Amino acid sequence: MDVRLNAEQRQLRDAAAKLADDLGPGSVAELDDAGRVTRLERAVAQTGWRSLRSDGASGVEVAIVAEEFGRGLVDVPFLGPVLADDLGRHVALGAGPATVAFQQVAIDACGAAHAATVHEHAVLTAPVGAARTGADLTRPGAQLAGALQQAGELGAEDVAAWQALALVTTCADLVGTARGAHALACDYAKLREQYGKPIGSYQAIAHLLAEGLALIEGSVSVLRHAAWAVDEAAPADAVRAARIAKIYCARTARTVCETAIQVHGGIGNTWECLAHVYLRRALTSTGLWPVTIREIADGLS
Repeated sequence: MDVRLNAEQRQLRDAAAKLADDLGPGSVAELDDAGRVTRLERAVAQTGWRSLRSDGASGVEVAIVAEEFGRGLVDVPFLGPVLADDLGRHVALGAGPATVAFQQVAIDACGAAHAATVHEHAVLTAPVGAARTGADLTRPGAQLAGALQQAGELGAEDVAAWQALALVTTCADLVGTARGAHALACDYAKLREQYGKPIGSYQAIAHLLAEGLALIEGSVSVLRHAAWAVDEAAPADAVRAARIAKIYCARTARTVCETAIQVHGGIGNTWECLAHVYLRRALTSTGLWPVTIREIADGLS
């Protein structure tokens, strides 16, 4: 396999990064900026990235957008709709915007009319209730407003492929979140001075940031392999690769986000510091389709 991005994928990454940088929240206060959110929603809708899979995009390309959106804390729906779009290639989900549900809760619920979930081989759908903000300040969820009804069935390979894509997309969000939190900490370490020098010049801080960067680079590698496997490997192998990636990326994201808070010192524990928003998003993505060591322990020393 060749994990290098081709020219089109690099262009996709750059476009997603620019959108996230231009319209993503630059502070906690901007999370409440309705005008910014409206502009961001309009921009994401115009890209068509929520229907990447039905447009023929690979798992790598979905992961590219998810990673940049995680880095920029993009606070309009993407993860839920893009996974619903993948299901919609096999089963008619109904009219109106769709997202996916996990444990009876619709994720990325803003604007969604109904949510889909997979149980064994059945694709189930239900209407979505009012969206409300939870632990993750960037992706409101919602309770299902009705009973789940079967919309169709998937073959065993299609189920496994969708599970792999769901894991890979959350892994990509985790990698992006870690990158965003690390950049936030690095910027602060360059500006904050103690004893007349930037705190980043001291080994205690520099080593923390260097360790975080090494963890992120490892996460990128394991994510790229898992994203490639979604379309190129056997479904069972793709799921296994995605599970390994999920554990690695989740642990990395939590470590890096907690380090970002630590580097900020006392201000890192305040509401105004953006570091806790990254940590909240990382913990939420970790909880979606979680993986335990026991599920990947077979064959590992």
